Amino acid sequence: MEDKAKHQGLRNQLVSILEQKGITDKNVLAAIKKIPRHLFLNSSFEAYAYQDKAFPIGAGQTISQPYTVAFQSQLLEVKKEHKILEIGTGSGYQTAVLCSMGAKVYSVERQNELFKKTSNLFPKLNIRPKHLSFGDGYKGLPSYAPFDSIIVTAGAPFIPQPLMSQLKIGGRLVIPLGEEVQIMTLLIRKNETQFEKHEFGEFRFVPLLEDKN
Repeated sequence: MEDKAKHQGLRNQLVSILEQKGITDKNVLAAIKKIPRHLFLNSSFEAYAYQDKAFPIGAGQTISQPYTVAFQSQLLEVKKEHKILEIGTGSGYQTAVLCSMGAKVYSVERQNELFKKTSNLFPKLNIRPKHLSFGDGYKGLPSYAPFDSIIVTAGAPFIPQPLMSQLKIGGRLVIPLGEEVQIMTLLIRKNETQFEKHEFGEFRFVPLLEDKN
């Protein structure tokens, strides 16, 4: 579990690339500069860990491209102590970025293999999400709701109703919507029944699956 000066150098380069691509949120960039992405990947990918690319992590899932992680995190407008629901823990990299930004992260993963792996990894890296659970992301975590914001890290064919209902008024839900290609979508909850919708171009994600595996 080593994080060397060369890794820090590569992270600094990655942050420069993300800035060139339009990421402006200083807290997001600071988190990406700090989190050792190579430790969230299979060691065979270590040499490539700081390229702006997605990689397989097992169970048919991927670790998102750093730009995607940064873009989604920026859309959330994270403040310290914000309660954030993450659907799809995956490798735990996005979780780590949000924790590093001072958020209280509640994360759900439906693949047991990834859930176990990530649950073991976080303590070693001194990353402390508020709650990790193995379950169906479509249902969210009603017992911990409401949330300041919700992030979905897999492509969804529609917006799951339970997630909308678990969002605070004024809260932000960031979700990639679509089947083959997804449109990054931001919903801001205006009141009990109304949401304001914004769309931010095409991204590619693995599909958001129902039920746990």
